Amino acid sequence: MKLSTVLTCGLAILVSIQIFAAESTEKLWVVYQGEEGPGKGKHIVFVSGDEEYRSEEALPMLAKILAVRHGFNCTVLFAIDPETGRIDPNNQTNISGLHHLQTADLMVLFTRFRELPDQQMKYVVDYTNSGKPIVGLRTATHPFRYTRNKTSPYAKYSFNNKDYEGGYGRQVLGETWVNHHGRHKGESTRGLINGTMQDHPILRGVEDIWGPTDVYGIRNLTGAAKVLVYGQVLAGMNPTDQPNYDKSVMPVAWIKHYSGETGKISRIFCTTMGASVDLKSEGLRRLLVNACYWATGMEDHIPEESNVAYVGEYDPTFYGFGGFKRGMKPLDFQLQ
Repeated sequence: MKLSTVLTCGLAILVSIQIFAAESTEKLWVVYQGEEGPGKGKHIVFVSGDEEYRSEEALPMLAKILAVRHGFNCTVLFAIDPETGRIDPNNQTNISGLHHLQTADLMVLFTRFRELPDQQMKYVVDYTNSGKPIVGLRTATHPFRYTRNKTSPYAKYSFNNKDYEGGYGRQVLGETWVNHHGRHKGESTRGLINGTMQDHPILRGVEDIWGPTDVYGIRNLTGAAKVLVYGQVLAGMNPTDQPNYDKSVMPVAWIKHYSGETGKISRIFCTTMGASVDLKSEGLRRLLVNACYWATGMEDHIPEESNVAYVGEYDPTFYGFGGFKRGMKPLDFQLQ
């Protein structure tokens, strides 16, 4: 066989291997190409990874709405078992595809107690310091916890860090984990619009917020945060249950600004609601869609009533440890 033929065959094999590798890697996240809408050309990266509140179900549903109904390009990342390529929320040390944050216009964060390798965490921190916006859901107030590698340069982002008080949650988003203010799995949340902020564009068309998760305790919001929605504790797990007036209302959705290590200012929206079952609330979905518009500087494009209808079926799993759907792959969430 001629040398040129050998080289050609070798090159073809190398290209085939590269294509196979790229296709294999692509299966570790899911992409929804934006259709027509105000968000066309904007890229949102959704980072899921929590053991309890089914972020791996909530974020693909929200991303589909933003892509199909509003035009945003959306990429959803998951906690992945690197040996099987399956979604495993209990794997705290791997979220595949974080390099997509390099081209993101917005990061939507819904993680809990992750301890990512330094090369992965660097993408999150670089994005955070870029001046680009962040939307945080539920356990994003305590997204990282370092117990295995306390000498990591990113260990300071742990939710309970004393020197960098409250870690990523308090410093960036406004608060860290405090407690369950409502009784967990016994008291639900009614969202109450802050009347002094009712004209804010994020609240446009937002009504009737309720979710079966409990109200989180808030000690002290940082960064001159402005509360959009307060959480009232209901005495039961139904939207018609009476309030528990023995418990005060707490902030459940707020906005603020974060000045990163580079001095660039980011728009921040955070809510302590957002479990997959919470997002059955049309009002909460509209709040989050509007927040993505505002975060990306598109508040003038928020309609009077944002279209937040599901794209396809949505039958979320109720929250709880160990309750995630086994064997799921990112491609299981692709648009049909």
